[in-house]
Amino acid sequence: MRLVKLIANLGYGSRKEVSQALRHGWITDREGNKLKADAKTPHEDILFDDEPLDPAPGMVLLLNKPVGYTCSIKDTGRLVYDLLPDRFRVRKPVLSTIGRLDKETSGALLFTDDGTFLHQVISPKSEVPKIYEAVLDRPLKGDEATLFASGEMLLEGETKPLKPAELEVLDEKRVRLTLHEGRYHQVRRMFAAAGNHVNELSRTHVGALGLEGVAEGEWRLLDEAAKARIFD
Repeated sequence: MRLVKLIANLGYGSRKEVSQALRHGWITDREGNKLKADAKTPHEDILFDDEPLDPAPGMVLLLNKPVGYTCSIKDTGRLVYDLLPDRFRVRKPVLSTIGRLDKETSGALLFTDDGTFLHQVISPKSEVPKIYEAVLDRPLKGDEATLFASGEMLLEGETKPLKPAELEVLDEKRVRLTLHEGRYHQVRRMFAAAGNHVNELSRTHVGALGLEGVAEGEWRLLDEAAKARIFD
């Protein structure tokens, strides 16, 4: 791929704007040499205005989503993309969330521009576990763990039972729940069906990948080892 197209696809500007940046000498290698449009310089050695380029296509990142942000690129109000560099909104291929968290749910949210990886994570065949912690409105009744693990629980308006889920009681109103599928508002609907209400909800892990070292509202790029933990 020509250098102009590569940098434009990363969101630094139109091809015309990137060509102008090349002519001005704003795009260099790590030794400070001005690059030309036909340069074969490795991605990791290219600087734009003395800063390394954003990650190459195929990236996966983990965001610690705060409450109050919507998983959309077009809705009004605060969007998860507001927490990322502005250029990430216009990357090609498109940077998409891997699944969603509703506006009032916080925690681990993955993004990628790799469609194959996205479908690998969300495929029902993968059964990637997602771990949530919830604060409930009322104390547990005591039968929730058995109900959720039964494999026979039906949500309102659905005809297919939920896959078994594991409930760990942290105290009378706090729980940890592991799901192996991702239905719409699933955790909230499960507790509603059990006669309770979720006041606070956070996703702490996708697979074995947690939020260690990622503060609320911050993100980090995942290396191959971190990506592998999603499928552990």
